[in-house]
Amino acid sequence: MATKEEVVDLKPTSITDEQLKNVQTTVNGINRAQMEIGKLESQKHQMLHQINNIQEELGKLQAELEKEYGTVDINIQTGEINYDVEADKKD
Repeated sequence: MATKEEVVDLKPTSITDEQLKNVQTTVNGINRAQMEIGKLESQKHQMLHQINNIQEELGKLQAELEKEYGTVDINIQTGEINYDVEADKKD
């Protein structure tokens, strides 16, 4: 009676140390980039809130200027009030 020969699987059980190092370095680079993106997104979120607060403040200033001068059309460089003469004639 013939005996069964045992089949030996000769496939490698792990990658080389150099390949492992390259994979780890690449994955670490991706992780660092994702953390940086998260940090930047957090800063962006905070800045958007600051912009919203500043815009609200500008709205208050514009309301004060319109109450005092009847317009908010002001040259931001010189402070000169730009009255709309044509609109005033219609009133």
